[in-house]
Amino acid sequence: MITCYLRYTIDPYKLAEFEDYAKLWIPLVKRLGGTHHGYFMPQEGANNIALALFSFPSLAAYEDYRVKMAEDDECQAAYALAERTRCIISHERSFMRPIF
Repeated sequence: MITCYLRYTIDPYKLAEFEDYAKLWIPLVKRLGGTHHGYFMPQEGANNIALALFSFPSLAAYEDYRVKMAEDDECQAAYALAERTRCIISHERSFMRPIF
């Protein structure tokens, strides 16, 4: 299993827009073969950092997801929402393997 860790720097004045964006991705990841573990929004501390975690059975499965995502209309609409609202300033992506 491989887990993707996304750390977003978001516009703190556009939390609602980012939350709308996040809610779109949770079912999309599931539909395209992954397990979404949720988005984590700022509560205390930094007001401009959000996180997301989602897993795939393997790095190859994640790479298949990326190919499907690039061709999927709903995924492209989610990206367009973020671009239109400019709720995301930047993001970092890392891959981790869980230990149970």
